[in-house]
Amino acid sequence: MRDARRGLFPFDGLPLMAERSFYVLAYDLSDDRRRAKIARLMESLGERVQGSVFEAWLNEAELNRLIAKARKIMNEREDSLRVYRLCGACRAKVRVVGEGRPLPPPDVVIV
Repeated sequence: MRDARRGLFPFDGLPLMAERSFYVLAYDLSDDRRRAKIARLMESLGERVQGSVFEAWLNEAELNRLIAKARKIMNEREDSLRVYRLCGACRAKVRVVGEGRPLPPPDVVIV
């Protein structure tokens, strides 16, 4: 399985954690075809944590490219994509009830 934490876009030669932030991405699309395309886009860069909610570690350039690609797919009069950036302190306060854990930073290896 591909490591989704690496992201959709090529590594720019920066240390993996440099300039990367933790994001929660949530979409609501009314059309099944557009929804499937957005889902594939999100799956290529992040970890699905709910039906239309993803977590990802992205730098600013990756986030901007993601939004640009999403805009090409979406109908902005009918659809929405919400992007929440969580700082380290806020991420540490994430509570998960039930199955799952927040996506670990890219340099963390879970054995």
